[in-house]
Amino acid sequence: MPADDLLTPASSTVPPTPSRPSPWAPLRPLVLRLHFYAGVLVAPFLLVAAVSGTLYAATPQLEDAVYRHQLHVVPSAAQVSLADQVRAAVEAHGGGDPVAVRPAPTPSDTTRVLFSDPSLGESERRAVFVDPGTGAVRGELTVYGTSGVLPLRTWVDQLHRNLHLGEPGRLYSELAASWLWVLALSGLGLWAARRVGARRATRPTVRGSRARTRTLHAVVGTWLAVGLLGLSATGLTWSTYAGERVTALRSALSWQTPVVDTSATGHEGHGEHAGHTSSRPVGAGAEASPEAFAQILAAARVAGLTAAKIEVKAPAAPGAAWKVDEVDRGLHTQVDSAAVALTATSAGALDAQVVDVVRFEDYPFAAKLARWGIDLHMGSFGLGNQLALIALGLGLTAVVVWGYRMWWQRRPDPARRLAVGPPAHRGAWRQLSRPVLVAVVLVTAVVGWAVPLLGVSLVAFVVVDVVLDVVVGRVPRVRPAP
Repeated sequence: MPADDLLTPASSTVPPTPSRPSPWAPLRPLVLRLHFYAGVLVAPFLLVAAVSGTLYAATPQLEDAVYRHQLHVVPSAAQVSLADQVRAAVEAHGGGDPVAVRPAPTPSDTTRVLFSDPSLGESERRAVFVDPGTGAVRGELTVYGTSGVLPLRTWVDQLHRNLHLGEPGRLYSELAASWLWVLALSGLGLWAARRVGARRATRPTVRGSRARTRTLHAVVGTWLAVGLLGLSATGLTWSTYAGERVTALRSALSWQTPVVDTSATGHEGHGEHAGHTSSRPVGAGAEASPEAFAQILAAARVAGLTAAKIEVKAPAAPGAAWKVDEVDRGLHTQVDSAAVALTATSAGALDAQVVDVVRFEDYPFAAKLARWGIDLHMGSFGLGNQLALIALGLGLTAVVVWGYRMWWQRRPDPARRLAVGPPAHRGAWRQLSRPVLVAVVLVTAVVGWAVPLLGVSLVAFVVVDVVLDVVVGRVPRVRPAP
């Protein structure tokens, strides 16, 4: 988002009214230089992230329409038991033990019975969709992540996350998120400084296409600033390198999201069933029967997991506790979790007892903010959330385009259609006093450590800037003939 002329004087014919310089004045050229370089070099990544993020925000309704047969059914007065639904899915899938079950949230929705598949990617599972009213199988699709998105949204999500390039591709989105907050804050500062300068000036304002572009770029960017800062912060939380720093910070401050203890395998010391020596623990494998999923769900409901959207997970190892998660991330967040120990009595009956519960209301406040922030970023709070994300994405796209247009409009020779304007003036750091320069260096070092890709790319910008300064300084200037 090149904005190298945000502080260009409106006119040189009338001298400005003398005024006492503000403490901010020495920093303006440095911030302008930073905003210019970041805008020119990082804005393409922001543009891709903005477009792909806008597409993702618009996909829930499209996904619902494309996969309507698998997702929705005509409600029936009677309901087939959950065990029979799981049994029908296992038969349609060709056997194998389910790894999880998501019961139908409403009679008009389908139940999802999930199976692992080594041929699928990370966090992907095969889902068999079952009509809860008739037990008929409605289809089978690949689902991704905790949100359980289907192939269409998964494709758009991976485009936004890593450009379908796998783990290396995540660097693009992390670079964009790392610089987005810098561009938003620096642009906000430059625009505020220009507004203050305009109120102090007595000269008339110059009109023109470049001025209009600059105004659009700055005003829209200012309106979007808070939302862009939120997208940057939440995007960094699950990035590769900055995400590690965030995780370490949350751990040091005890801000982690609590998780249920699924290592509990029996009833010892847990409620009225403690001491039943005739029971043996049941975990994954053949004993994770369709009836077991129904038994686990019933126990979790009694324990207070009341969300319509819920997932029952079989344990990965025999003897471990099962896990039940609420997965409703709408306006009324329901993400409680329970660990349930399942035992088989000597008579062969199954007995389920909740051994640990983690409720969202007991999360640390920082963990709640992280949950809400990520869900806002993903558009989980309904149509209003989606529309806000779409507006942010379209607005950021426009700001990037206006930034490049403004750079092009500053070209010295308007006849050269492929030329661009010169960068902001070099050597801005030389105007800083030593204390301010030391403070800038220290802050930059801390931020560069906390956000590694920002630090590395900033060093690269500085190196390029120094090299250009040296090269330009060595190029002899040709004076025009008298």
